[in-house]
Amino acid sequence: MITFLISLAALVLGYLVYGRFVERIFVPDDRVTPAVAQADGLDYVAMPYWKVFMIQFLNIAGTGPIFGAIMGAKFGPAAYLWIIFGCIFAGAVHDYFVGMLSMRNGGCDLPELVRHYLGGAASKVLLVFAVFLLIMLGTVFVYSPAEILHGISGSTTMWITIIFIYYVVATMLPIDKIIGKIYPLFSFSLLFMAVALMAVLFVKWPALPELWDGVGNMGKAADPASFTDNIFPCLFITIACGAISGFHATQSPLMARCLTSERKGRPIFYGAMITEGLVALVWATVSMWFFYDAPQPGYAQIGGTMANGLHTSAPVVVNLVCKDWLGIVGGVLAMLGVVAAPITSGDTAFRSARLIIAQALKLSQRAKKNRLYICVPLFAASFAMLVWQMENPDGFNTIWQYFGWANQTLSVFALWTITVYLVRERKPYVITLVPALFMTCVCTTFFMVSKTALGLPYTVGYGVGATALVVAAVWFVVWMKKSNCKG
Repeated sequence: MITFLISLAALVLGYLVYGRFVERIFVPDDRVTPAVAQADGLDYVAMPYWKVFMIQFLNIAGTGPIFGAIMGAKFGPAAYLWIIFGCIFAGAVHDYFVGMLSMRNGGCDLPELVRHYLGGAASKVLLVFAVFLLIMLGTVFVYSPAEILHGISGSTTMWITIIFIYYVVATMLPIDKIIGKIYPLFSFSLLFMAVALMAVLFVKWPALPELWDGVGNMGKAADPASFTDNIFPCLFITIACGAISGFHATQSPLMARCLTSERKGRPIFYGAMITEGLVALVWATVSMWFFYDAPQPGYAQIGGTMANGLHTSAPVVVNLVCKDWLGIVGGVLAMLGVVAAPITSGDTAFRSARLIIAQALKLSQRAKKNRLYICVPLFAASFAMLVWQMENPDGFNTIWQYFGWANQTLSVFALWTITVYLVRERKPYVITLVPALFMTCVCTTFFMVSKTALGLPYTVGYGVGATALVVAAVWFVVWMKKSNCKG
């Protein structure tokens, strides 16, 4: 628990100190924002700051900082370090600059930012990549809530139909009609859940592995047969939301179109990411205790629970912990967490996809028919992916693992885009160069070793990942010299 307290303090200080440092690098001013200059009553809609924060938090969070932290807790105290350093120095910086650059460029989406700073070829690749990722996310967040609701009443097909209808309506309507009204409520529920669980942790004060006990892979040490993932690169893919997530780069522009002042960027973009990190810390700590349930030090029980399939499914952990610790209120919060939060992530994923495609096609979205031109094939692709997922026994896990890699690869594009911007503006580019190089290495290595990708031995994967790191660094130095933009 001492590590948990230190981690909480580190995140708060990160916002107060490093967040202000990052803000001073960007230098927000009083210029008119897209929410005012391009107001259209649909996507560019000025909203109160508190509401923008709550929507931004739920947009980037959903169940990400819960499920990812639960699965990442099996790696042991190393999860704390990734959440702290990833959130403060990578994720929050990533979200802040994407949001602020979107505001400075008329509320444009990530592919347009990439075109502006990395070139047309990279933008076209990212366009296809981002839309495919958003369709994957929306699809996996149809089936899992439908299955849970099916356990209460009705059929899975019925709930899939209802969720899809909601997605279509939420994607088509102005952002303040549904998203602006219900998101703050769900956002408050997620925050309340985290605060309540934190209070229980303080009361129970469990004995947990601390950083000074070692940051080795405790899950593998306890059960090498069942838990085969290495900390590098798997931890950095497993815990995305709560540290750094490329999906956030598709969400920050949504709120960049609703802010009426650049000076609110730090609490909205940087602050929402730090808040998400706090939620991830709570769930990582709760889960660590869950997997650490043994009378002697170590992860003695993790092998049995993993082998029996118990306590390893993130939704199961959420349900058990909330109901046991928080009673009836916890049951309601758990239901919101495993049902409502995924659905809200899915609808903003499809909304982002619509806007990204519309921007690429230069198709105004004011006319409903233009929105339908994009939404119909978008949802048709999602439905086809959903059918494949349901027909394959391990379809959900397969899509989710591909999403995990694609999600972090998207963050690589965003980080390199921001780095080029900082170089061109002669600002301290190292703040994103280091995370960009690190995530380039992580994503390359994971693609090499993941069983859903190439499945190569770790020694080979590490070698290729290190090579990608060197190549990226050399490319950057050569580009700087050619462009005469020494920062």
